[in-house]
Amino acid sequence: MPPTPRNLDLKKDRGLTVEWDDGTTSYFSIAYLRKMSPSADARQLREEQKSNPLAILPASAARATSQNLVAEGAEMVGNYALRIRFSDGHDTGIYSWAYLREIDPANAEKKSGGPP
Repeated sequence: MPPTPRNLDLKKDRGLTVEWDDGTTSYFSIAYLRKMSPSADARQLREEQKSNPLAILPASAARATSQNLVAEGAEMVGNYALRIRFSDGHDTGIYSWAYLREIDPANAEKKSGGPP
């Protein structure tokens, strides 16, 4: 059974800290969460950039990478996920616990040998 959060701490201007029931802790900056949104449009944009690093970001994605991006709020989706509303208007991504574990920056560092 995959780990589930024991505690969620969202600092709207900084990031989300998740304490997992297996004793580990994950931290996600607001900009990283927005960039890694599991929504269909964000996934498509990441795929486009992977195949063409010179792809031009749409205005909404450019705003999402700005320094003043914040989380305006979050809500639980059942017992399996979190939906975050961002200041750029994006709120369609549902971050399941499994997806948060998958995109944990600490795990990405271990896999690649450096920061994501």
